Amino acid sequence: MTETVVVLHGLARTHRSVAKLRRAIGAAGYGTWSATYPSMRMGIRALAEHTAERIQKEAPRGPYHAVTHSLGGILVRHMHDLIPFERVVMLAPPNQGSRLASALAGHPLYRWLYGPAGQDVTDPTRWPPPPQPFLVIAGTRGSALGNPISWVTRAANFFPPETPSDGTLSVEETKHPSMTAFAAIDTSHTFIMNHPEAQRLTLRFLAEGRL
Repeated sequence: MTETVVVLHGLARTHRSVAKLRRAIGAAGYGTWSATYPSMRMGIRALAEHTAERIQKEAPRGPYHAVTHSLGGILVRHMHDLIPFERVVMLAPPNQGSRLASALAGHPLYRWLYGPAGQDVTDPTRWPPPPQPFLVIAGTRGSALGNPISWVTRAANFFPPETPSDGTLSVEETKHPSMTAFAAIDTSHTFIMNHPEAQRLTLRFLAEGRL
């Protein structure tokens, strides 16, 4: 039976941002599905329903797993009643919401750029729990040339030295009390999906459901 891994990108990104990760998963023998969803035009629940409908039409054969970047992990939390995911890997997910998004939520440029989902990510209190089992992988590189947001957070000392972060989220914001496993690697939020260790851990968890 072919296992299908749904690979989801993050807010204001496209499926191209996770293409390298998708190829690594496919090379390991899994079927894969990935597509760009309108992350800047809908709220989280609407995005989850939109994406689940596409998966059901375009990748109708399970069992299903999910590998996600950032907001993609929160979409999976909201679509588990629609798609029965068996194993989930979340790369840099805002499982506790985003303190940075909360700080910027009222700014007109932020609201224009990140849309309803950018507002939703400020309040995780009513989000469904993630499917079990699931792995969280967080980045710890607080400043990186490839992550422009980290330039701002570093200049503003938004994440103090005693608060490990990937430049966009603190490590603690990625965690969830019911996570099956957790790993932290030296990489930034923007490109965590391309890090060799992130890909190695992802494939191990997909195969074994644990680390």
